[in-house]
Amino acid sequence: MDHARTPATPRGGRTETHQPWPELPWRDWGATLATLHRWTQIAGKVRLALAPPLNHFWHVVLYVSPRGLTTSPIPYGLRYFQIDFDFLDHRLLVGVSDGKVFQRSLQQESVARFYRELTDGLRQLDIAVRISPRPMEVADAIPFPSDEKHATYDPDHATAFWRGLVQADRVIKAFQTGFVGKASPVHFFWGGFDLATSRYSGRPAPRHPGGVMNCPDWVMEEAYCYEESATGWWPLNERFGPAFYAYTYPEPAGYRTAGVRPDEAFFDSELGEFILPYDAVRQAPDPDAAVLAFFQSTYTAGADLGGWDRRALEPAALPGRPPRGSWSR
Repeated sequence: MDHARTPATPRGGRTETHQPWPELPWRDWGATLATLHRWTQIAGKVRLALAPPLNHFWHVVLYVSPRGLTTSPIPYGLRYFQIDFDFLDHRLLVGVSDGKVFQRSLQQESVARFYRELTDGLRQLDIAVRISPRPMEVADAIPFPSDEKHATYDPDHATAFWRGLVQADRVIKAFQTGFVGKASPVHFFWGGFDLATSRYSGRPAPRHPGGVMNCPDWVMEEAYCYEESATGWWPLNERFGPAFYAYTYPEPAGYRTAGVRPDEAFFDSELGEFILPYDAVRQAPDPDAAVLAFFQSTYTAGADLGGWDRRALEPAALPGRPPRGSWSR
């Protein structure tokens, strides 16, 4: 069953599917992204400390918003609060359900100062929270309170990063419409600094071996405790820039040699994942279709080789559910 298709035109409007995707300055934005990686970890760890736990750590993630990234509402006593990164007006905003607001500029400053300012801002809102001050999944894990090394914020680079996230988020969500089994939301993992979603077979997976830098093994064991097919987007890889990726865990025999689309996609043995460079997508005649073909072909390879029950996970129709493609008609 191959369900890859271009998303339908929204009702009352025209699709922007065939509009050019933005060119991303990835060769120059590394320093800004390294700083943002740590800033988003601070916000994500606030959510980790307070949100009710969900399987696979879905309760700690951030989400793409119309202006940047957001924690979504976090419970605190009888109140909600939310931390938002605005990459258009370059502001950090913490809004609370009692009407209180803390906001400040996103600007050239160290991780240490950002940590102090956000901590003080939460305190002003009568929100007391303690987080682990050590960053995760990075090689130079300088504790947040003392990190003066990462201190770059280029507004143009931050905006470009967000514009790339918007395109990736939009297409990943379109891909998920063909699946009715257990699936994650499309979310931004601040540990790996990537946008991702996962489909699940419903069967337990072998214990993950761990070994991720500055990340406890039990975290990875929980994250990968069920068989999954993951797809996502990285803003930066040192070898091939921003890219879409796909993998199946556990990897079934024959997966890495499976035929996938489009032609620009390839399997990277070092990462253990299929890769489709962002620039190849941007230059394609139909970027959305290229990404959807990549996601569908890699998922199909993993699910078929892994013996997934695709008839149950991807039924063509369900009682009371409109046929595919008719949701917006």
